[in-house]
Amino acid sequence: MNSVRKALATLSLIPASFAVGDTTEYPLSIINCGQEIHFSSAPSRAVTIGQSATEILYALGVGDRLEGTSVWFNPVLPEFQEINAGVERIADNDPSFEAVVNKHPELVAAQYEWHVGPTGSVATRDQFHDLGIATYIMPADCDTKDNATGGDGTRTAAFSIDSIYKGITELASIFDVKDAGTSLVADLESREKNAIIEAQNLDLPDDLSAVFWFSSPDGSADPYVAGRLGAPGYMMDKLGLRNVIQSDEEWPVVGWESIARSDPDIIVVARMDRRRYAADSVEAKLDFLHHDPVAREMSAVKNDRIIEMDAHAMSATMRTIFGLETLVDALSTLSFER
Repeated sequence: MNSVRKALATLSLIPASFAVGDTTEYPLSIINCGQEIHFSSAPSRAVTIGQSATEILYALGVGDRLEGTSVWFNPVLPEFQEINAGVERIADNDPSFEAVVNKHPELVAAQYEWHVGPTGSVATRDQFHDLGIATYIMPADCDTKDNATGGDGTRTAAFSIDSIYKGITELASIFDVKDAGTSLVADLESREKNAIIEAQNLDLPDDLSAVFWFSSPDGSADPYVAGRLGAPGYMMDKLGLRNVIQSDEEWPVVGWESIARSDPDIIVVARMDRRRYAADSVEAKLDFLHHDPVAREMSAVKNDRIIEMDAHAMSATMRTIFGLETLVDALSTLSFER
C-alpha cells in the first residue's frame, strides 16, 4: 500500500464543485487563534503562506482563487499538479510582506503563526488587517500550542487531529464550500481509522520506541527531533510506540549521545525537497546514521529499521494522516526479534 497513491485515489473522488447544499451565511465571524475575523462574502482572491493551507484549498476545490503560494517542503500532491502549475509560487520559503500584498488578496491563510503572528517573520496580523486583508492561521499551529516560547513553539497539550479537521471545516465555511469540507474530513477520518486497525493487526511488540528526525543545521550537528506532543507524537500514540524524546517543544534540539543512550527501535527520517540545512536530504541523514561512530551503534541502524517519511506529514497538516499510513506500511515490513 503506497500512502501517496492512496491519497490520490480518494482525493480524486472529491469533485471541484458541488451541488447546492449546506451554504455559508454571511456575514461570517470566526474566532481564529485568539482573534475574531469577519467575512462579508467568500474571498475571491487569496494567498497562502504554508503548504498545508495551500493543499487544503486545492482539496476543497477553490485553488482557482489562489493568487500565490509560499513555504514549501515537498512537491505538491500529484492530484493537484495541474491547478498548482497555474498559481504563482511567491517564494519557496518565507515571502516578503510586499510580495504578498502585491497580489491584492482578500485573505492570507498561513500554516505557522511565526510567519503571520505577533512577531511574524512575514508580518503581523494587524499589518494585514490595517490594509483590509483578512488573515487565517491554521488551528493546528495555535490550538494547544504556545508560539511565544520561540523556535517552533511548545505544545501545552497533545496535538489532536481534530485541529486539522477544524481548519478544513472553517476554511470550507469561509469559502462557501461546506459540502467539500464535510467530504474531505469524512475521507481523512476513514483513512485514520483504517490505518489504526491495520496497525493493530500487525501485533507489534508492546514496548517499541521511536525517534523522528526532521533535520540538522549541518551534517554532524545535534538534530531537530520531534517532541512528544506534536504530530509525530500523535502518530506514535495511535500506533502504540514510545517517543524517546520527552520534550514538550515542537522540534527540540537533542544530542546524538542522548538519543543513542535511549536506543530507539525505529528511526523515522524526513524526506523533503527543501534545502535550507545540510541535513535536509535523506541521503545526508542516512550517510550520517551509517557512519557516525555513535549513531551507527543504535539498534535501529544496525537492524535497518530506518523509515523515510514525507516531511510535510511530520508537521501538523492534512498529510499527517498519510504519514500514519506510511508508518503502518513500513512497520509491516520490519522484524523486531530481539
